[in-house]
This record gives sequence, structure tokens and C-alpha cells, in this order.
Amino acid sequence: MTASDVLVKKARSGNLVSRREPAAPPDPYAASCPTRLLLDRVGDKWMVLTLTLIRDKPSRFNALRRDIEGVTQKMLSQTLKQMERDGLIIRTVLPTTPVSVEYAITPLGRTLAAVLDGLQLWARDHIADVLAARRLYDADRPQRPT
Repeated sequence: MTASDVLVKKARSGNLVSRREPAAPPDPYAASCPTRLLLDRVGDKWMVLTLTLIRDKPSRFNALRRDIEGVTQKMLSQTLKQMERDGLIIRTVLPTTPVSVEYAITPLGRTLAAVLDGLQLWARDHIADVLAARRLYDADRPQRPT
């Protein structure tokens, strides 16, 4: 009987205690931490704006493009693909002529949208303070020749 056979027998009888240490929680300060990918996503203005629009109701591509001023077709397309890949939205092809596509939020996307609500409210409530701080900062710095 090998050592692994003994471990299997003990495990079946319920006497085996795992010797493995529990996995350490993710550390976003570590360069190799995969949570940084999500932080990149949360820091992307197009993702934030798109997700909060889709949260309220499913939307088609052109409706999103009209509602989000300044976003290019290419950037919106990339953003939607990344969000779909991350499981935040689902893409549904509608049986219309011509074919159209609708994007809807997933339960996972809803959890992120709830967090982003606070961020958007903070931005709305404090934009005047941030702009004032920028003016003060810029006034104290000599202008560099361009």
C-alpha cells in the first residue's frame, strides 16, 4: 500500500485533515494579481458609462452610441466585447432584418453597477471641488513653454 492509498483511505473515513494552507486573498498591490484586470476595467470611463446605461434596460449598439457622447464606434465595440468576456453583460442577436444585437446586464454586472453608483454620485457631487483644486494647483505652477 502506498502513501497516497493511506491518504485516500483516511479521507474516506473522515480522519484526514488537509495540510494545505488556505489560499491567500488576492493582493491588488502585487503586480501579478489578477484583480488588477478588474481595476483597469472599473477605471475605464466607457465601461462605467456603458454598464450604468445597460443596467436600467437592455440596449442596442446604436442606442448606446447615441446616449454616450464622445464614444467612437470602435471604442464602444471594444468595451462591449470586454464586458461580455468578463461576464458583466450578455449579447443577444435578435431575429430582425437587418440583424440587430441587444446588450443586457448579468447578475454579476449588477453587483458591479451597484458599486459604480456610489462612484458616479461622488463624481457628480464633487466635480466643482476637483475643478477648483485644479485651478489652484495650476495657478501655483509656472507655465511650461510648449
